[in-house]
Amino acid sequence: MAYDVSIVECRHYREQEVEHALREAIEKVDGFSVIRPGMRVALKVNLVRGQKPEVASTVHPEVVCALVRLIKERGALPIIGDSPGGIFSAPYVKAVYDITGMRRAEAFGGLLNDDYSVIQVHAPCAVKAKDFPCTGWLKNADVIIDVCKLKTHGMMGMSNAVKNFFGVIPGTSKPEFHYRFPKADDFADMLVDLYEYFSPVLCVCDAVIGMEGNGPTMGDPREIGCVLASSNGHAMDLVCADLIGMKPDGIPTLRSAIGRRLVSGNLSELKLYGHVDDFRVRDFRTVTAQSNVFFHILGDGVIGRTADFFAGRIFTPFPKLDADECVGCGKCASVCPAKVIAMKNGKPKIDRNRCIHCFCCQEFCPKGAMKVGKGLLLRLLG
Repeated sequence: MAYDVSIVECRHYREQEVEHALREAIEKVDGFSVIRPGMRVALKVNLVRGQKPEVASTVHPEVVCALVRLIKERGALPIIGDSPGGIFSAPYVKAVYDITGMRRAEAFGGLLNDDYSVIQVHAPCAVKAKDFPCTGWLKNADVIIDVCKLKTHGMMGMSNAVKNFFGVIPGTSKPEFHYRFPKADDFADMLVDLYEYFSPVLCVCDAVIGMEGNGPTMGDPREIGCVLASSNGHAMDLVCADLIGMKPDGIPTLRSAIGRRLVSGNLSELKLYGHVDDFRVRDFRTVTAQSNVFFHILGDGVIGRTADFFAGRIFTPFPKLDADECVGCGKCASVCPAKVIAMKNGKPKIDRNRCIHCFCCQEFCPKGAMKVGKGLLLRLLG
């Protein structure tokens, strides 16, 4: 019997321990059933930016190396790649490979993607992303495996299987997508569109060490102690949300997937191998996703819309500067899709009236000085 999602204990990034856990997790979901000798297997890994493995913002190289060995056993060719935030070019991406430890996979027969072409895609069945540019290397693969990292995320609440597919958008095009889809639910619909279009045959999650707090790049490593596998990234995200104490309705990508009937919102309806209770981190420090809730408590007229505007201000998280940690590098201003950050007296100043709450400034701040701030009511609620 193939399970919907498998959860297998893995407490350390030791070579044999990781490989044993991944082999078991993948077998239980029949994850390699479509892989044949000679296939080109794309490992779409989460390499959000060039950070060392111990930071826990990227997939650990031992997970990638183990996957490479398992795929090579089946006579297929594993190709590893991603489009991190930044220029999708050989010098930049190769530097990310070096820093994140991906080079280690070459010793086991893995190839690091060196195709930096960009192609245009038309997806008529999509809800939001009907036309988009994507990294050409994925289109040349026979099958795709989604290799994600369980982390918090300023805009989406959680980054995992579905959010990982934002990496198919070439780096310098990412700000455009934030600007096109500033509302959380629209952005989530776009992410689900990308995931569904590329339809990975298998999703593997590195949850040995996740990231809590100020994720997805400047949070704190937190032991979770497991790896997960599934042929359905939405089901995997549902399980991972429960592992870190988040509800499906608090994660926009899961709201979208449940609304489209791509997954049930009820964890009990999934066939699970392993026990969530064995790995649930009850005090995991999460962040609240951007909210698009419109209460319409006073109707749809001017008064009602005004009430919703202020309710949104109360409930919606926002990027907040910790001035003591800021070094005045200006990175936040340069990556802001809406161009609402200006440097004044060596510190960033955000135009709150025009901020689209995409949290790019928070994600790419090299010092972690940008935090996820909470509105008054959210602070009062805990």
